[in-house]
Amino acid sequence: MPPRPHGRDDAQRSLDWDLAAATAGRLMHSGPDIPREDAVHAVRALRRAGVAAETHVRELTGLGLDLPVLEGDVVDRREWVRAAAQGLSEITGMALRSRGSGGDPLGGLGARGAGLQAGLVLSYLGTKVLGQYDPFLPSERGTRPGRLLLVAPNIVAAQRALDVPVDDFTMWVCLHESTHRLQFNAVPWLRDHFADSLGELLSDLESSPGELLSRLPAVVRGVRSGPDAQSSPGVLGLVELLQGPRQRAALDRILALSTLLEGHADHVMDAVGPSVVPSVATIRRRFTERRQGGGVLDRLLRSLLGVDAKMRQYAQGAAFTRHVVDRVGMDGFNAVWTSPEHLPTRVETTDPASWLRRVHG
Repeated sequence: MPPRPHGRDDAQRSLDWDLAAATAGRLMHSGPDIPREDAVHAVRALRRAGVAAETHVRELTGLGLDLPVLEGDVVDRREWVRAAAQGLSEITGMALRSRGSGGDPLGGLGARGAGLQAGLVLSYLGTKVLGQYDPFLPSERGTRPGRLLLVAPNIVAAQRALDVPVDDFTMWVCLHESTHRLQFNAVPWLRDHFADSLGELLSDLESSPGELLSRLPAVVRGVRSGPDAQSSPGVLGLVELLQGPRQRAALDRILALSTLLEGHADHVMDAVGPSVVPSVATIRRRFTERRQGGGVLDRLLRSLLGVDAKMRQYAQGAAFTRHVVDRVGMDGFNAVWTSPEHLPTRVETTDPASWLRRVHG
């Protein structure tokens, strides 16, 4: 496993993450205006739901039955931005160490300029993210690494917009994030495998900015003439298209894993069922409609940031999980957690029958 930076000096030279977090904090509205008593109730309900949700996830999946159940961290938008910036700073530092270069990988954009632009992105995402589990953030409780963050104002705003029962929606969100925490805490090798895969991708960043730009015309032609020419691949999609063959292979492994993790969590939050979330069918239907809606500006930002691609990833991973569970049950699905070799490839996430043939014969 490549060494992970403990300081932020290298990361700060490439992008000022403190400035990014401060910029996002200034640009974001704090969230819905609700009475203090209601806000306190929402925070307490989220803490209770986080514990109850993880218990339900364990019963459904069989993961982590012997682990202690911990509360999640209920945060506001600005605290989520600070945590996200900290995590991204770690990744930036890892990239610079892998390159072994003290230069500016941003092509002269400058740490402050890049920080301002990152702050704009975080200010948008900070109003949308309902929850997040980051397996590499230090735990505030001094136990296993990782933090489960539940963004209270965004959950309240989404519940109001969807007009669904408060307790049901709170539990539904917590089921998804608790699944992510169990994935990393109940599978001993998963955290290091993810870090190793990311390190391999970042260590292969050998192309100069000029070489990357030389590929851009062909990439644009491919996007415009491809079968999905009406949709934008987003920033992440363009990065993928600009990569060389070795980088694409490493990214394929990361995307396959993230598709599995997100799809499994999406499957679990619905599969726990109406006995726990009575209005689960209504919530899923309205939530899906809301993902597809929004104003022109919101749709443009989602496309540019690759958020729409992320939504497709959820659906693809959930379809993989559902197909496998239908064929071999949850115990059979859990073969994915036995070793890195049993993880689905990127192709297999779209063809679960091929994974079943390879792993279950």
